Amino acid sequence: MPRVSDRQRIAQDIRDKIASGEYAPGDKLPSLREMTEHYGVSAEPVRSALLMLQAEGLTEGHQGKGTYVSDPK
Repeated sequence: MPRVSDRQRIAQDIRDKIASGEYAPGDKLPSLREMTEHYGVSAEPVRSALLMLQAEGLTEGHQGKGTYVSDPK
């Protein structure tokens, strides 16, 4: 079984939380620092996971304000 990268693991966890409604549209995601502590990783995989989710349209990054769950169109 191939090892899942930290980036993929984090992205999937956030996807699951969005799907379950734990993170609702418009909710702000935890800060980068909070996520690095929560997942036990450096900032890079968290940043990378957030970029994946943004590319999928699940989240929106706002410079200096944080990352928010997108409103499904």
